[in-house]
Formats: sequence, structure tokens, C-alpha cells
Amino acid sequence: MSHPYDSLTPETILDAIEAVGYLPTGGLLALNSYENRVYQIALDDGSFLVAKFYRPDRWSDAAILEEHAFTLELAEREIPVVAPLAGEEGETLHRQGGFRYALFPRRGGRAPELDDAEVRFRIGRLLGRIHAVGATRTFRERPGIGPELGRSAVSWLLENDWLPPEHRSQYEQLAKELLESIEAAFASISDLGIQRLHGDCHPGNILWTEAGAHFVDLDDSRNGPAIQDLWMLVSGEGIELREQMFDVLAGYEEFHDFDFRELRLIEPLRALRILNYAGWLARRWDDPAFPRAFPWFESGTYWDEHIMTLREQLRRIEVSAQEDDV
Repeated sequence: MSHPYDSLTPETILDAIEAVGYLPTGGLLALNSYENRVYQIALDDGSFLVAKFYRPDRWSDAAILEEHAFTLELAEREIPVVAPLAGEEGETLHRQGGFRYALFPRRGGRAPELDDAEVRFRIGRLLGRIHAVGATRTFRERPGIGPELGRSAVSWLLENDWLPPEHRSQYEQLAKELLESIEAAFASISDLGIQRLHGDCHPGNILWTEAGAHFVDLDDSRNGPAIQDLWMLVSGEGIELREQMFDVLAGYEEFHDFDFRELRLIEPLRALRILNYAGWLARRWDDPAFPRAFPWFESGTYWDEHIMTLREQLRRIEVSAQEDDV
């Protein structure tokens, strides 16, 4: 069965680069991306740029441009993000061969050493600056991060019969309990602050250099609570997790206030990410890149482990709620 990305040939990619006024040499390097297709492009002057070809039908034009505007707003305030390059008329979203795409400068770096308290502090400062800008308004075209993400993923998996029969009832009951606990955690925070976020602020989207960190790939920017951009920077649970988080927040609060009630959302947000990841893989299974990259997803072993992970996550939410009550 064909997929839209089948027509994204090297010729189409190079034509797209030339259409914006650049001269590619023909050198292409596919970068690690599954949701979109991303390539490093060698240019005739010896430099490089990065081209992102957006997955068809995922975001509307307005939603993509909203992300671009947010990233450019951050860059204008000298916050280290990799923003899209504008064309001659200021446009950042382009079209070629039926695809929408954007171009970015190439920026290198390595994974941040999050075991280092000073690194956590410095990243926290940058996130505080990002959120100080993000809190000035919310996205209009992009969905939020909350319990609805988990409900959507679980419903899709069940309605499309993705689970092996022997796992279905166990998964359905466990997911129901998890979603109830996630909804209760969100509901427990009155007047929960919602703002524009990076949205997918895991260590792979933070590149560290001698000058410090810079942030890449705001493709998953959404509205949500501030803690969504913070929790993936810490590990462990209980006291260990909170001690690491306080290093991040010590830097963060130099630029933006943090509602400490949001700490109770760390484990619910982790559960949402786990639930949503399985739904994402299932929704993308018609893309040939996914069965090649994730062949284990259809195995019974995967669902055994997934159910164990969900059960452990339910336990973590319960423990976290008990600690909040103390």
C-alpha cells in the first residue's frame, strides 16, 4: 500500500530547496525523525541547512504557522531556539510536490548532562525565559496537553482492535483506572495555569554546547501546564525526583513564577506520554517506516510489557498522591 511519503524523492527534496533560493550540491542526509521527514542538505557554498517536510494532514497550515511564530518570537528575544528561516517575502512555510516544508539552520550539540545540578539549573533558566514568553498568550490552532490525549489514544487502540484478544480486557480496565487517576490529578488543581509550551521537551530536543543549551523541534508545541516542559528533565521518583526538579526550578524562577501544585502532575503526565506513545505507533502503522523501525509493536511481548508499565505507572501516581496528602 502506498503512503504519501513515497513520493518524497531526492529530486523533490532538492527542487524544494532550490525553490526557496538555495543551491544544494545534491548531498542529503536523512535525520532521525518519524513523525515528519527531516534532512540535512549540503549547499553549494559549503554550508548546510535542515529541511523538515511535514506529515500530510497532521497540522493545519495555521497550526504550523502558529508554531513558527512562537519560535521566532523566542528567537527575537535572544532565547536559544532553532527558528525557521524566512524566504524573500518573510514566509516560513513552503510547498513543493504536494508537501509543506520549512527550512532551518543546522545547529550542532550534544545531549545535556542532566546528572549535573548546574546543567539542570541552566536549562531551568532557559525554560523560565521560554515560559515567560509563552505565558503571554495561548495557541488558538493547537490542541492542549491534558487527559484528553490519553482518552483519545486509548479509544483509538480499542476501537481499531489493536490489542491481542488475550490482552484487551486487562488493558481496557487498567487504562480506565489510569485515566480516572489522571483526570483526578488535573481536577485537583484549581485555576491550573495554561500557556504555550515547547511541548516535547525531552533531552533529545535540547542540544548542549560550550555556550550552553539550545532547543530544537517545537513541532509538538501545545497549550498546557508549565510542568509538561520540566518533568522529562528529571528521573527517579519520590525525594530523588523532587530534589532534581528543585535544581531546575531554582533557575526557572529567576525568570518566571512556578505553581508548585503542578508537581503532582509529573506522574500523570508521564502516564499520558506512555498511553499516547502506543496510540501514536498504531495510528502511524500505515507509514512503512514504522513497521521497519518498531517491529516489536505487534508482538504479544510488547503488550505484556506495556501493561506492566501501565500498572507500575498507576502505582507511581497513587504514591505521588499520598505524598501530596502528607
